[in-house]
Amino acid sequence: MSIHSHVSTLFLLLLVLLLSRTNAVKGHAFPIKEATVHDFHMAFKQNKLTSRQLVEFYLGQIRKLNPILRGVIEVNPDALLQADKADYERSAKLAGSLMGLHGIPVLLKDNIATKDKMNTTAGSFALLKSVVPRDAGVVRRLRKAGAIILGKASMSEWAGFRFGFPWGWCARTGQGRCVGPICRTVSDAVEVLDVIAGFDHRDEATRTASKYIPRGGYKQFLKANGLKGKRLGIVRNPFFVFENGSVLPQVFENNFHTLRQGGAILVDNLEIANINVIFGSSGEEVALEAEFKIFLNAYLKELVASPVRTLSDVIAFNNKFSHLEKVKEYGQDSFLQAEATNGINKKTLLKLARLSQNGFVKLMKEHKLDALVTHGSDISSVLAIGGFPGISVPAGYYSEGIPFGICFGGLKGSEPKLIEIAYSFEQATKIRKPPSFKP
Repeated sequence: MSIHSHVSTLFLLLLVLLLSRTNAVKGHAFPIKEATVHDFHMAFKQNKLTSRQLVEFYLGQIRKLNPILRGVIEVNPDALLQADKADYERSAKLAGSLMGLHGIPVLLKDNIATKDKMNTTAGSFALLKSVVPRDAGVVRRLRKAGAIILGKASMSEWAGFRFGFPWGWCARTGQGRCVGPICRTVSDAVEVLDVIAGFDHRDEATRTASKYIPRGGYKQFLKANGLKGKRLGIVRNPFFVFENGSVLPQVFENNFHTLRQGGAILVDNLEIANINVIFGSSGEEVALEAEFKIFLNAYLKELVASPVRTLSDVIAFNNKFSHLEKVKEYGQDSFLQAEATNGINKKTLLKLARLSQNGFVKLMKEHKLDALVTHGSDISSVLAIGGFPGISVPAGYYSEGIPFGICFGGLKGSEPKLIEIAYSFEQATKIRKPPSFKP
């Protein structure tokens, strides 16, 4: 499941629910294959499991599966030390040691800075051996909560911004894909959200966002009857237009039936008036290019050590080491376009704000919707340009066994409602199946 809000690069992957394949830690009866964060804490409390055993298990799974999946760029050499520290704190009955993410292994996407022995490279060789001045704000929160930073997960290089390569590709591993927090269950995603949400004085955007955090956190909204009375909008075109012979139409009709059975009110056949402009000529790419140059240059300038100090340096690096970065195959068009910008055009930002207000916001308010329902991540641009939250959960599987999701998106501050909706749908359907890791 993934919860994402605002235009950010804070990508998180909760390992607990990704690599489990065998059913128990060797020598112990506790089954971990489908265990949740809550289950782990119960096992800790009952002395059926330690954080060291959990970390050792996942390190073994990484060694076994990473040659195939290439989902982990590097592991933290201090992970076992962190696990031992968590076990000690638990035995000493330290406050908070039997809740939240304490003692739970977490993988961070490779564009989240950690001030430790690991690299932070956004999947690119250009930043290999760079040294960050501090932990990212989200990492500070994770460490404070007692989470174990297990390693760095692969990702689309530069979060997919360089342009031209297959989604999920990066030079350091050749593989990786995720948006997050990404977890196996809604409840685990909410555990992560409760830890990472909040104000970061180095990120001004979080000042406004933090005002929407509910008193008591987000776990209180994990309600099995959360669909009851919710008004859910459906925009058929373009979000539910599928090819002839696709299994998707029937699957989503079944999902709509489930939503209705749960007590939701579906408002069907709606339209976002300016959807073609949003998908065609919104100016989002122009704004991204300008912001990318400004913020990347500021980040690179602040590094303690780095082989590159500007976007121009990164472009030159890619050209010099084109065999590593596969510039001939994939290019770097977005980098070149970003380098050509000269500041953010305020007219473009105003246009994006108007598109949000006259499109998504207008639709939500006119029909008094709690959320808009869409297939997969098709609505991501609509949500991104306005800084709106969305949560995706499994909706079904293609005939070849590849999963696809259903997304619930809402207005700013609607995370509590979205969690209620997503959790209730998840509990009613139980669609997700453990991965087989078969080719």
